[in-house]
Amino acid sequence: MVMEEKEEERNSNIRIVVADAVHEMYVDEILQTIREAARKRGTGIAERTHEYLATKMKEGKAIMALDGDRFAGFSYIETWGNKHYVTTSGLIVHPDYQGMGVARRIKDYTFTLARLRWPHAKIFSLTSGDAVMKMNTDLGYVPVSFNQLTDDEAFWRGCRGCINNDILELKQRKFCVCTGMLWDPDKHHGEPTSLEVIKDVMKTLVLRGIE
Repeated sequence: MVMEEKEEERNSNIRIVVADAVHEMYVDEILQTIREAARKRGTGIAERTHEYLATKMKEGKAIMALDGDRFAGFSYIETWGNKHYVTTSGLIVHPDYQGMGVARRIKDYTFTLARLRWPHAKIFSLTSGDAVMKMNTDLGYVPVSFNQLTDDEAFWRGCRGCINNDILELKQRKFCVCTGMLWDPDKHHGEPTSLEVIKDVMKTLVLRGIE
């Protein structure tokens, strides 16, 4: 019981924020944490550069989890197909903060950020992780074949950095090791994240003048 109370207290100290330019200082640590996690799981990742993630932060397309000034977690969003599709990608939690519900809090924020900025877009995710699949399912995502996802070439070029890209190309982009999951706004009513998260993200967007 004491251990659970301490973990809950630590989690309550972690802030979830929409990233901006000042958070670029964490990018290299984020990238290294993503690589180490992929190596431990034995799965592929689509490699991203320092500049790519820094740009997402500057554009208000990334979410940071911070424990004081320590990096606790991260994820980002991107639009495709003339903003008809949005991806939530790169979800990572630092090993020191795993098992505390941080990933779910980040997921709620990235999803809400996508919904507020592009309310008519379909939101999708490619993942090989059970935990992410469960979080997606809880939000209302459903598994779909890849042909229901964006046909934007820029998105699929991003998969070239993954060790499983040969499989993707061999299968003519119909499926791969990852599972495609989709949230279609036309098939849902209401928002699956809390009002507190929606208000928090909206406040940040208004203060920063982000549309």
